[in-house]
Amino acid sequence: MVGARSGWHGAGVSELPQALWTPTPESVRRTRIAAFASWVARRRGLDFGDPTDYDALWRWSVEHIDQFWSDLADWTGVLPGVPEDRVLPDRSMPGAVWFPGTTVNYAEQVFRAAVEDNPALVVVAEDTDPLEVSWASLRAQVGAFAATLRRLGVQRGDRVAGYLPNVPEAVVAFLGAASIGAVWSSCAPDFGTRAVLDRFAQIEPTVLVAVDGYRFGGKDHDRRDVVAELRAALPTVRTTIALPRLFPDDVPDGALPWAEAVADEQDPEFEALPFDHPLWIVYSSGTTGLPKGIVHGHGGVVLEQRKQLALHLDVGAGDRLFWYASTAWIMWNIATSALLTGATVIVYDGAPAYPSVDAQFALAARTGMTYLGTSAGYLTACEKAGIRPGEAHDLSALRAIGATGSPLPASAYLWVYDAVKPDVLLGSLSGGTDVATGFIGSSPLLPVTAGELQRPMLAVAAASWNEDGEPVIGELGELVVTEPMPSMPLYFWNDPGGTRYRESYFEPWPGVWRHGDWLEITERGTCLITGRSDSTLNRGGVRMGTADIYAAVESIPAVLDCVVLGVEQPDGGYWMPLFVQLAPGEELSDELRAQLKAAIREQASPRHVPDEIIAVPGVPHTRTGKRLEVPLKKLFQGVDPGKAVNTGAVDDASLVDHYIALARQRSASP
Repeated sequence: MVGARSGWHGAGVSELPQALWTPTPESVRRTRIAAFASWVARRRGLDFGDPTDYDALWRWSVEHIDQFWSDLADWTGVLPGVPEDRVLPDRSMPGAVWFPGTTVNYAEQVFRAAVEDNPALVVVAEDTDPLEVSWASLRAQVGAFAATLRRLGVQRGDRVAGYLPNVPEAVVAFLGAASIGAVWSSCAPDFGTRAVLDRFAQIEPTVLVAVDGYRFGGKDHDRRDVVAELRAALPTVRTTIALPRLFPDDVPDGALPWAEAVADEQDPEFEALPFDHPLWIVYSSGTTGLPKGIVHGHGGVVLEQRKQLALHLDVGAGDRLFWYASTAWIMWNIATSALLTGATVIVYDGAPAYPSVDAQFALAARTGMTYLGTSAGYLTACEKAGIRPGEAHDLSALRAIGATGSPLPASAYLWVYDAVKPDVLLGSLSGGTDVATGFIGSSPLLPVTAGELQRPMLAVAAASWNEDGEPVIGELGELVVTEPMPSMPLYFWNDPGGTRYRESYFEPWPGVWRHGDWLEITERGTCLITGRSDSTLNRGGVRMGTADIYAAVESIPAVLDCVVLGVEQPDGGYWMPLFVQLAPGEELSDELRAQLKAAIREQASPRHVPDEIIAVPGVPHTRTGKRLEVPLKKLFQGVDPGKAVNTGAVDDASLVDHYIALARQRSASP
């Protein structure tokens, strides 16, 4: 795996990474994290260095987690004056108890942060110019939608589901649901019927907010049939609220038009909710079955996002933050949460690289963006295209770029500082849908080095452990977190007793969160994330399960068995092959390839369509019948076969030889 690490980051093990950006004393003094550190130091009589030593601040934050969260809750005004013995009275994992007896409402915190001189949202799509939405307008629409939900009988704990693109109506619906204590959940409209039902059928929503279609890459996609199928298959949905996007005059029978749902504009009434009241349900990738419904709470998300966005991303009033995301990716939730800091959120509906690969930089220029959030894959694609956005666009307002979803190779760092802007803070972030925040990411107090993440985030007791559960430095291990975080899941939906929750994160080390990423912490304290240690697919930052693909492929009679892999590449790319075992007498013709891709696109989503489809004599399984996804992935990452696959645990070990040959053949090809 060491070879894989050096390949990922484009430098030999002995080479010292290049510092590309370094904070100045003046830039440090202007940061919110420095202001917070100074406030804590004065309050507690501590010394974090002059002006601020991030590592000292981090050590204090993980050694005194209750003090850190008490101080952050006080400093931000979210929960001022809570005695320290009521911050974290039970630090068990899972099951930590945070701020018992307190009340928080996410939506109320959003509007408490409003800065009326700035817009709340800047809305833009492929076919529209930017439009500003004031805080007053957003507040009035949220109040109207919340009143409509109450009129429809929606109560605390009821689920409100959105089948929506990244449009302002999604923000309004989410905040309206949160304001009354309903639980929000969303899927993007590029998901097919089965993929949506795998998620929404579990949570039994009362209200469905659904779009009639969406525009992507200059093409319109009609989703009226999917919406009809969802309505028919979700018996708990009492009301469908229809959002027109492509067909404004075609409202489904019995549906409530969106315009009517927000017609009675008014100030919202916020329910006082327990700290751990459910805010939203997001979903795991569904690798081994139905996607897991991950439930996060109001208080944990509010505090985590005030920490991540304000302290690490240094975002607040006067900033304009954008993160390219769909409503099916946790980055949509996180980007929307920038409202908690008083920042303006740029809401974009469209393809990431349309009409040209520099589309996101063009958007930055059009909107006066100060923080551009995107995927590592997008920056790598721009680099490979040889574009120079800093010369083509006015990026004078842009001061920071964030990248997540997959490891960002060193060459992409170099490209950003050469072709985009030399004085921009580039932060590579690693976190998870599981915690709705980051584990490891950026700090404006630290230099940026090519190919590396700067540090673990404040109050994140992250470490790299080897197979024996021992912390390691300078070598790859499992990313673990040894102390609780307030945004760790409250529970999984429909998981009585918490069995699936414990199996997902707390094995093999009870009481220690194992995330499923490979992590190396260098002797300098910087971090290298080299991909998933499990079989989850992760394309463009969107984690996907293999189950959706298998369901689609297995509906084709010509295929007997299949396995799909997500393989991180040394150049920062991502290769997602589908291996198929064909029925006797069948061949992998162009027609069959097209049929398979169409089935995957329709039943799952376009993002699930593999890069290649390859015929194989068979698919190896464990002796309990599970596909050998992780061992096969390791083969294609260059891991020695003897270390990648335990053939004694395989139902037909002879099949593994075929994949070994394919991996060697691919490695040898130019």
